[in-house]
Amino acid sequence: MNKGELIDNRYKIIKSIGEGGMANVYLAWDTILEREVAVKILRGDLADDEKFVRRFQREANSASSLRHPNIVEMYDVGEDNGKYFIVMEYVNGKTLKSLIKKRGALNLNEAIDIMLQLTSGIACAHDSYIIHRDIKPQNVLILEDGRVKITDFGIAMALNSNELTQTNSVMGSVHYLPPEQASGSGSTIKSDIYSLGILMFELLTGKVPFKGDNAVEIAIKHMKDQIPSVVEINNSIPQSVENIIIRACAKNPKNRYDSVAEMYEDLKTCLDPLRFSEKRIVYKYPEHNIEDTKTITKLESREIKNRDINSEEVEKSDRKINMALKIVGVVCIVIVLIGLIFIWIFSSNKTKNVYVPDGIIGLSEEEACKVIEEKGLVCNVKYAYNEDFEEDIVMSMSPKSSSKVKEGNTITITVSSFEDTIEVDDYKGKKLETIKAELEGMGIRVVTTAKKVTKDDNIDENTIISQSVEKGNRLQKENGVIELVYATLIVVYPDFTDGTYDRDLVQQFCDDNGITCNFREEEDNKFNAGDIILQSRSVGDEVKPGTTLTITIATNTPDENKKPSESTDDKSKDKEEGTN
Repeated sequence: MNKGELIDNRYKIIKSIGEGGMANVYLAWDTILEREVAVKILRGDLADDEKFVRRFQREANSASSLRHPNIVEMYDVGEDNGKYFIVMEYVNGKTLKSLIKKRGALNLNEAIDIMLQLTSGIACAHDSYIIHRDIKPQNVLILEDGRVKITDFGIAMALNSNELTQTNSVMGSVHYLPPEQASGSGSTIKSDIYSLGILMFELLTGKVPFKGDNAVEIAIKHMKDQIPSVVEINNSIPQSVENIIIRACAKNPKNRYDSVAEMYEDLKTCLDPLRFSEKRIVYKYPEHNIEDTKTITKLESREIKNRDINSEEVEKSDRKINMALKIVGVVCIVIVLIGLIFIWIFSSNKTKNVYVPDGIIGLSEEEACKVIEEKGLVCNVKYAYNEDFEEDIVMSMSPKSSSKVKEGNTITITVSSFEDTIEVDDYKGKKLETIKAELEGMGIRVVTTAKKVTKDDNIDENTIISQSVEKGNRLQKENGVIELVYATLIVVYPDFTDGTYDRDLVQQFCDDNGITCNFREEEDNKFNAGDIILQSRSVGDEVKPGTTLTITIATNTPDENKKPSESTDDKSKDKEEGTN
């Protein structure tokens, strides 16, 4: 992708920020919500591969439901002219791997703080039945303030014995590979726990525990070698801390933590001095069984063969295996398709048609599902915020009402929800910095506009004068925008000719506001000597430091000191006093 190109007529590419084995990542500008985003685009050579496309889409679908401060948020997923893309929160940070490469081992408090954030995020994912499967420091971003963000949820790393020889594709992940994945078994939440333990080892030592010339060799070490002691590497590390790594990195999943939440609780207290005298953990269950030994033997045998057989023989053998697998695969697909056709024909004859009920829009979730289920249909609920609807009201449905569907089909309704919103308060008269920090802490984008006020307005500086969203309305926590207009105090020129100012007071005003004052005299018998009769700046103009003000002061002859405005009664009074 080149700078300026648009994805989905919305996301404008700014620059490339990363390249991976499966996708390239770009910094882009969301032209609708006006924010920076990260766009992950499936590599062109993989976009035609159905297997990789499914994996790419699975990553998006898995992560789209996750909301946690330590997990990179997913915004959008789609396809544009053959380009499969995911739009994510843009995190301006560096990978944890690059930090470790730069600094080596982190100090104890830093490592525990990072692990607490990681386990908190992974525990949230596990609560949503999502396993990461590829936890490694390359998939952890760290911000300047120390916060961490986990990315790339849902990538199913198919690490069987064939793929373990493809060192270019899995070498980065195999250093954190659980033994059960190396042996070809499925991933569980305890697989993520093992990877977290390996990552914690690396944070404390600056290196991974197992190294080798290829992925198979490293995988074998994960299956049979005991993890090195971090206490022996650095004797300042307490045994209570090493015990967390020992337990997390057990070969037998039964010896690991039962959940990441349990590991999180252990991390919270591991630096308590009362725990420093803990004894080294001894596993309750055996670390290896017969099946593990068989798998290790097969992997070792394969590794030796790969070293001894020349490349031509390997290619020939692999071609035969691939051809056989393709033939078997085609036969299996044909059998499955035939079976599905028979099932479809049979079920279509047995299942009756029904109509999607009317009057669902405007009902509550409970009422709508009841009506749908009475028709023999399945009710699926999605939640979204819409300012035009009260909470818990059905806003839309799919398929639409009166559509003909098979009995047992799923009807999806979208219900209004206030869960991820805030109710706007009256912020007028409150300090801008306080309200802005409060709203941005809840994910609201705050746009500020300054309005000039003077002392005569009796408004404190930096207080909010007006707001674009009134009290009682709601804003979405991640996409909401509010404009706050605040007061900025300015000084304006007064009327220096009103009789309250003399030369000294004018000079003081100019000194206080950083302006230069020039005085000039002008003979004018209509005013008393010393009266200010003219000013070069208009009354009410804003005072700007560095400018010049010119003041004209009246002078007159000694015998003509009275103004024409002096009353006749006053003159008569003076005459009478003189006569007396």
